[in-house]
Amino acid sequence: MTKAALAHLKQLGVEYEYINIDQDREAARWVAAQNDGKEKKPTIDINGEVLSEPSNRALDQALQAKGLLTR
Repeated sequence: MTKAALAHLKQLGVEYEYINIDQDREAARWVAAQNDGKEKKPTIDINGEVLSEPSNRALDQALQAKGLLTR
């Protein structure tokens, strides 16, 4: 699902920072803290709004709400 979210963001032309939680333990702890101790991928922070395993539609809605997508 992470690959699909990354491809969707790329297709939309939205800039993002990808962090591999398998290589960054601090990031892995943050992801777990956002998901009741579970490691859900992807977990995406859009200017303070955290989405766990979002659909493309949910991702689009969050991006639009934060003014990062204007379509």
